[in-house]
Amino acid sequence: MAATKARLISLLALAALTVTSQAGKIAIYWGQNGNEGSLAETCASGDYAFLNLAGHCDPYSNGCTGLSSDIKSCQAQGIKVLLSIGGGAGSYILTSKDDARQVSTYIWNNYLGGQSSSRPLGDAVLDGVDFDIEGGSPNHYDDLAKFLSSYSNQGKKVYLSAAPQCPYPDAWVGKALDTGLFDYVWVQFYNNPPCQYSGGQPTNLEDAWNQWTDGIRATEFFLGLPAAPDAAGSGFIPTGDLTSVVLPAIKGSSKYGGVMLWSRYYDNETGYSKTILSSV
Repeated sequence: MAATKARLISLLALAALTVTSQAGKIAIYWGQNGNEGSLAETCASGDYAFLNLAGHCDPYSNGCTGLSSDIKSCQAQGIKVLLSIGGGAGSYILTSKDDARQVSTYIWNNYLGGQSSSRPLGDAVLDGVDFDIEGGSPNHYDDLAKFLSSYSNQGKKVYLSAAPQCPYPDAWVGKALDTGLFDYVWVQFYNNPPCQYSGGQPTNLEDAWNQWTDGIRATEFFLGLPAAPDAAGSGFIPTGDLTSVVLPAIKGSSKYGGVMLWSRYYDNETGYSKTILSSV
């Protein structure tokens, strides 16, 4: 278990979800670049929501405990702060149901409502866990979701989110999503030409969106996009196209939750979230 836990937890990200407009919400990943500003500044912007610690601190040397006050400040503003596991780099895998149980126990005790003498983020209690599984094996993440969800019975709800690729069903996190336990699903509609927006035509994206919202039991779905052309290999949507063509095609869904952006650093460069905020 120790090796598996190290591989999985070393790729943790911190994420926050905040309501930013009347109709929808904006989620964003934070922590990928040391030049993107602090967590407190990100939350105070009033714009959004999602964060990775890799570029800011080292949890293994207690270098992240200083984020505790920032996390609490975000939560005081109504922002749900989630821990994101996995990512597009590195090697990680769950080897068995018992392995998933042990990882869930570790996450509960060190990041959620449990107790540990060595909590990497100090005494802040995060709101849930984000599954950004992009490699390894799809096995046993359904078990992990069930174990984590069961901790909701101990008081504070444990929110679950996931960031699948837009081809349906997702190769890595599809089995976990089939549990029906996820609150938020931010589908990555980029780096996947068959199901992303291209050339002024929303048809491929809209068809994939409908597959996801029809096929998966989740509370809300988010349109995942890069916040700048160089934030992804493909799939960037100009803000004018997003607000006039793409969002009108999907906002009628009863499961529409908003937009997820990758990432805070790129959004700082482009101002993408502020431009689309009133239309989300």
